Amino acid sequence: MRFRHPDGSTVHLAYCTNVHPAETLDGVLAQLRDHCEPVRKRLGRDRLGIGLWLAKDAARALGTDPVALRGLRTELDRRGLEVVTLNGFPYEGFGAEEVKYRVYRPDWADTERLAHTFDLARLLAALLPSDVTEGTISTLPLAWRTAYDERRADAARTALVTLAERLDALEELTGKSIRIGLEPEPGCTVETTADAIAPLTAVARTDRIGLCLDTCHLATSFEDPHTALTGLATAGIPVVKSQLSAALHAEHPRLPEVREALAAFDEPRFLHQTRTVAGAELHGTDDLGDALTGTALPDTGAWRAHFHVPLHADPAAPLTSTLPVLKDALTHLVGGAQPLTRHLEVETYTWQALPSALRPRGRAQLADGIAAELTLARDLLTDLGLKELP
Repeated sequence: MRFRHPDGSTVHLAYCTNVHPAETLDGVLAQLRDHCEPVRKRLGRDRLGIGLWLAKDAARALGTDPVALRGLRTELDRRGLEVVTLNGFPYEGFGAEEVKYRVYRPDWADTERLAHTFDLARLLAALLPSDVTEGTISTLPLAWRTAYDERRADAARTALVTLAERLDALEELTGKSIRIGLEPEPGCTVETTADAIAPLTAVARTDRIGLCLDTCHLATSFEDPHTALTGLATAGIPVVKSQLSAALHAEHPRLPEVREALAAFDEPRFLHQTRTVAGAELHGTDDLGDALTGTALPDTGAWRAHFHVPLHADPAAPLTSTLPVLKDALTHLVGGAQPLTRHLEVETYTWQALPSALRPRGRAQLADGIAAELTLARDLLTDLGLKELP
C-alpha cells in the first residue's frame, strides 16, 4: 500500500510474511497464493505491499537461479503484490516448534550473517518495483547479549563496514539503493535505541546502515517514542524502516488474575522477554515464564512482554496492548513536515502462538485478521494527513 505524504514523498505500508514462515522457494510461492493475495483481495486493493521473509535456503535458491528470481518477480506482479522491504532478522527455522534463542544465530560476528544479508540485498534490488529505487532490510541488533565480547564486537563492526561497501557497489551496478536497519530488541547487545547509537556511529556509514524501529520492542523496553527519536536524530542515526507492532501490557502484575491471564501467553515457540521499571531502572527476564515463576522481576509496576499482539484487537481484560505507544511513534515518524522513514511494516508473527481461544481457525480467519491490522494502520496514516494512493 502506498501513501502520499504532505511533503510529496511516497510512504510504503506492507505486512511481513514471517507470519507464514516458509524455508524453500516453493513455500514462498505458496505463501503468495494462499495468504498474501487473499489479504489483498480482502482490502479491495489492486496492489499490496509485503515485507518478504526469505530463509537461507530460499534466498540461496533465488540467488543462484536467475530464472527462478524472474519467476518470483513475475508471480508477485501477477498476484498484485510488491516488495520494497525484506525482513532479514530470522535466518532459518522460524517456523520450528521452538525458535527461542535460535533466532539470533548467526549473529553479526559470524561471516554467514554478512553473506546472507548481502544475498538478500541483491535479491531485493531485483525485486523492487520498476518505479522504486530504494529498498530496506531489517536485521538483528548485532547479537544476543551473552558471549558478546570485544573481539566479536570488532568482527561485527568490520562486517557492517564491508556490507556498506558492497551495497555501494550494488547501487552502481543496478541503480537501486539498499539500506539496512539494525532492529533493537530486549535482551540483545542493542536493546534500546540509545544502545544503537555507539555501534552505528562506529560503523560511520549511516547512509547505508541505520535503525529499524520496532514499536513492540520500543514499548517493551519502556522507551518514550519522542525521546528515542530525538536521540537518534541528534546522533544522526536514520530510521531506515519501522515495524508496526504492539506488546502485551499488564498494569497490575501482582494480582493473581493478571498473572493467570499472562500465563496464557507463555508459550514454547518464541522468546517473550518481559520488562518493568522500578526505581527508574529497567528490570527484565529473558522470557515471560521466568517472570511468572521467579522473583527476578519486581511486580510493583506494570509489566510488558515481547509478544506481538494483533494491532486491531486488544487482549481481554485485565491485559491490554501497547498500541498507544505505536500511535505515538507513528505520529513522530510520519506526522511531521517530512517523514522520518518511508517504509512501514506491520509485523505480527505470533498469530499461531496466541492463546487457543484467540488463534485464527484456518487461512481465511488469518487473512481476515491481517487485513484488519492493515486497515487500522491505514486509518492511522490517513488521520495523520497522508493520502492513500491507488
